[in-house]
Amino acid sequence: MKRLLIRTIVPATALMFFQLPSVSQNRFTGSAGVDIVSNYVWRGQDLGNVSIQPALSISYAGVSLSAWGSTGFTSGDTREVDLTLGYSTGGFSISVTDYWFDGGPGYFHYGNGRTNHTFEAQAGYDFGFLAVNWYTNFAGNTGLKADGTKAYASYISVSAPFRFAGLDWDAVVGATPWQNDFYTGGGNSLYSKGNTGGFAVCEVGLKATKSFQITDKYEIPVFVHLVWNPSTENVHFVAGISI
Repeated sequence: MKRLLIRTIVPATALMFFQLPSVSQNRFTGSAGVDIVSNYVWRGQDLGNVSIQPALSISYAGVSLSAWGSTGFTSGDTREVDLTLGYSTGGFSISVTDYWFDGGPGYFHYGNGRTNHTFEAQAGYDFGFLAVNWYTNFAGNTGLKADGTKAYASYISVSAPFRFAGLDWDAVVGATPWQNDFYTGGGNSLYSKGNTGGFAVCEVGLKATKSFQITDKYEIPVFVHLVWNPSTENVHFVAGISI
């Protein structure tokens, strides 16, 4: 899923916001990078241990296509590849993401009930001091209700960046609005459970980032992320670097 972080960690996944395109911005731009994290936490869920999380994106005039992945070092860790097509203008953004996880049907299996893909739609607005996003699973593994019917699991995220004490901070609160088994702590969590009963707060997080200057033109951001999950009564403390 989208980045640890709120990078998701979104997440990740997590999505990117671009400025209103101008004539000078009507050209292709790309970026590539990798995060190394002490454990993979996404929307309050524990999805793995130490992980390498590469990212690649290309954008043009507000349209972006990005790929993001996560690979752990043990056989029990999640292996994931996400593809996102998005559009943004000003603070408004919309996107569709295809999440894929290993441990089930192969990548090219998309049939109902026989796929490890989850397709999610996102819409949000970044006001600068506050970003609000809504995510809904609309195909693939959408999540199930207790009676076995599709839940179309959804997630609401509100985040606020700020600077304090020489650090860049990001505070986030995330919740799932209705019953589903999708946001239940993650398969590696001791507190994972079968189903959320309804509205549930899954993430209360505080992330701090500090960049260390390596050369005149190069610096490495180091971040720590403290995440509480009230719905599963769990807490995570994550450290990572971005290269």
